[in-house]
Amino acid sequence: MHLIIERMLGDFECGRLTRRQLAASLAALVAGAQAAPKPSGLRAVSLNNVTVRVAYVQRTSQFYQEFFGMPLKQHSATTHILGVGKSFFGIEQKPDPVALDHFDFGIAGFNADDVIAKLKARNLKPEPGGNKESFKFRDPDGFLVQVNGPAYEGHVGS
Repeated sequence: MHLIIERMLGDFECGRLTRRQLAASLAALVAGAQAAPKPSGLRAVSLNNVTVRVAYVQRTSQFYQEFFGMPLKQHSATTHILGVGKSFFGIEQKPDPVALDHFDFGIAGFNADDVIAKLKARNLKPEPGGNKESFKFRDPDGFLVQVNGPAYEGHVGS
C-alpha cells in the first residue's frame, strides 16, 4: 500500500492528479483496506494430501503406482500412502461407496489447541481419533477436512 500512496503523491506533484482526485483516491484506498477480509490466524500453505475410499486398496494402489509412478511410502492392510512430491495420495479400503474421503491442509505454525478453539468459535468440533499432530473435522458443508503442520507425512495406523 505504501508504494501505491507514493505513486499517487508523485502523480499529484507532477500534475497528473488534481487535489480532488488525490483525496478521492486516498479515501478509496483506505475504504478498500478496511473492507478487506481480516486474517483468520490460520494460513493454509500446502495441500498436504487427498485420500480416497475404495473397495480394494491393493488394486487402486497398484494402478497409481504404475500409471503415475507414485512410490509406496507407507502401508497397512487397509491403507496405502503414495508419494506425490512433498505431498501424498492416500488410499483407504472401506466398505462405504467409492468416494473422496478427505483432504488435508498443511497449516503454517500449526497448533492443535488454537485450531480447535477456532473450530469451537464456529460451532464445529474435531472428529474422534485425532491428536495434537493432526486431526479431522467436518466443514459446514459436511466435507471431512484434515489439518496439521505442512511437513506432516501421514500415518497408516494399524
